[in-house]
Amino acid sequence: MDTNSAANTAEGAVKEVAGKVQGAVGDVLGDTGTQLAGKAKELSGKAQQLAASTTSLVRETTAESPFTAIAVVALAGFVAGALWAHGAAGRDYRR
Repeated sequence: MDTNSAANTAEGAVKEVAGKVQGAVGDVLGDTGTQLAGKAKELSGKAQQLAASTTSLVRETTAESPFTAIAVVALAGFVAGALWAHGAAGRDYRR
């Protein structure tokens, strides 16, 4: 894991803990706004940690087997193009 990913993971963990604390304070005070803000911060921290670990995994996999990575990207592009073409086939854009 590179330093940027490690920093994002650590920052996400801090946000998650801060969100849990804020949510607990909201529970104690009975303040729904504080509870929701805490939950949002907690989920934001979890998402940041997930993004950092996913980025790290993609970098490692790409470095270990670049041809597999190219094949996956090509397949994803093909699927995205097919979905886009299929969705546009039934639409009339002449307005």
